[in-house]
Amino acid sequence: MEQTTHMTAQSRHGHQDGELDGGPHARERERLCVATRTVQPVSDLIRFVVGPGGEAVPDIKCKLPGRGIWVTATKEALEEAIKRRAFARGFKRDVRLPTDLAARTDRMLEQSALDALAIAGKAGLVAAGFGKAATALERADAVALLHAADASAEGVRKLSAVVRHGPSRPLSVIEFLTSAQLDLALGRPNVVHAALLAGTASDTFLSRSRRLERFRTGGAGDRGNRAGKAAAH
Repeated sequence: MEQTTHMTAQSRHGHQDGELDGGPHARERERLCVATRTVQPVSDLIRFVVGPGGEAVPDIKCKLPGRGIWVTATKEALEEAIKRRAFARGFKRDVRLPTDLAARTDRMLEQSALDALAIAGKAGLVAAGFGKAATALERADAVALLHAADASAEGVRKLSAVVRHGPSRPLSVIEFLTSAQLDLALGRPNVVHAALLAGTASDTFLSRSRRLERFRTGGAGDRGNRAGKAAAH
């Protein structure tokens, strides 16, 4: 079945030029990963273009001009693409690869998630602070619980207890941002815990968070969701 899907997509994109897309406005739903040689939904891939200086640039939002290639959205796949010289093959030219390309991509994915959190905060969808987070959890208003990566174990334990004794519902737990990052994104000091309320901006933040987690771990990016559900029982 996988072979049939792969061949169909290859014929649609063309055998000789299947690695290069038609530009940021092509709106294709599937692309060929230059590392794994498998066709996947574009939501599971990261687009790269060649910048003016001949250097590979991650196009996290798929908006940069020029034709691009796609890599499975994990650090492992990106490192494999670099190792196999897949960038030069895909672009059919010499491409300069920064030694920290994987780290740059990670930082850009993280910043994308922070930008979404800032928008959620401005939309009034973040209950920041221990007390407000606990209240949102007790009322079952929250869709996610945020703990700073440097939060104390005691604070995490207390809010987990609120989740366990509150209404049972799926709840994502986000723990990869530091308190300083939360402060900057939400425009207030000393944010260690927060609850994320339901809304479009919150959905965007959770989607980008899962994408970042998948890049770092190679998993499906839903470890936080599973942790939240477990804490709720």
